[in-house]
Amino acid sequence: MTARDTFAIALRGVATNKLRSALTVLGVMIGVASVILLVGVGTASSRAIESRINSLGTNTLTVLSTGRFGRGAASLGTQTQAANLTLADVDALESPADAPDVSSVSPVLSTSVTATYQGSSYTTTVTGSTPSYLGAEDYSVASGSGITTQEVQAHDRVVVIGSAVASNLFPVGSDPLGQTIYLGSATFRVVGVLASKGSSGLANADAVAIAPYTSVQDELTGYAASFTSLIVQARSASTINLAQSEVQSVLASDHDTTVANLPFSILNQASLLSAATATSSNLTDLLAAVAAISLLVGGIGVMNIMLVTVTERTREIGIRKAIGAPKSVILTQFLVEAVIVSLFGGITGVLVGLVGSKFRIDGSYPVIEPYSIALAFGVAIAVGVFFGFYPANRAASLRPIEALRYE
Repeated sequence: MTARDTFAIALRGVATNKLRSALTVLGVMIGVASVILLVGVGTASSRAIESRINSLGTNTLTVLSTGRFGRGAASLGTQTQAANLTLADVDALESPADAPDVSSVSPVLSTSVTATYQGSSYTTTVTGSTPSYLGAEDYSVASGSGITTQEVQAHDRVVVIGSAVASNLFPVGSDPLGQTIYLGSATFRVVGVLASKGSSGLANADAVAIAPYTSVQDELTGYAASFTSLIVQARSASTINLAQSEVQSVLASDHDTTVANLPFSILNQASLLSAATATSSNLTDLLAAVAAISLLVGGIGVMNIMLVTVTERTREIGIRKAIGAPKSVILTQFLVEAVIVSLFGGITGVLVGLVGSKFRIDGSYPVIEPYSIALAFGVAIAVGVFFGFYPANRAASLRPIEALRYE
């Protein structure tokens, strides 16, 4: 018997009970589609997290004050002194001799205010900093210009606004540049509009207004001994860890303490990205494992239908073996039937997965990875072979006389 004959007989066997075969195909299809879509959802989530972290810059460090430290006179018990991030720290960290791997240091003062312009209002985060802040935080200016060192030194009330602030304050088609807006009760002149970055975690990176920290102190926060944070940019992503060590050493020296007792926390964006990527990868693997359970259920369905088929066609098997059909032919025939069912399920599952990727799931469109299609399809065929072998072997092992006597 040729391979073509075997395939034709197997197709007729599958078509004998169309409804039963269709339900089995459906089980495999759901498993394959689930694997493709859930891996796609996990991949989309992973890329979204990476994009959000990358938008913050992968070669930046954020230095935050953790509060107070130190000890006073013994007679007064344990005392503390404020752990302030000051201009002296900025100057020390910008020293090429002490921190050769640091490219720039941007002091940050942040406050939330309501921005208004001719009756329109929008709540925004005002960040007071220096010109290097835009580059460190990976902002780009879409129109106008950023703040300058001269404007910082002159305490100029100028501001660069995010795209969300511009769209909410100004009518469509109007030019915000040169216009005066209110930030709280203070007036600031718009000198630039930032290109859109989108959301970053819970924060909207476009709902910002960036001004010289000197004017923010003058008009919004009042003079403070400490900045909210420092954004330290390393010379490259590969030197971020060296830059972190240098920052720790400089700050420890400036504040007369040790690195272990440093009253500041330093967030390393590269480490954050690595941890987030590993977590996302684990999530994707978990989703794929959950979807694989559906394929397992589909495989059990294939075994079930083949066992029923063998039982129903016992006399046919007996006749074929009585006229000389070898065991290998019977085994191949029923194994091909199982593979055909799985093949149909795999093909329809891939199609459903591709169609499903066009719809938003959990806030994002699944990103279909070619490997997930090949993996799901390959596993579907393997399921057909694995779960079809036992019924096929059972059919091939029947003794002709017992098969012929079967009612």
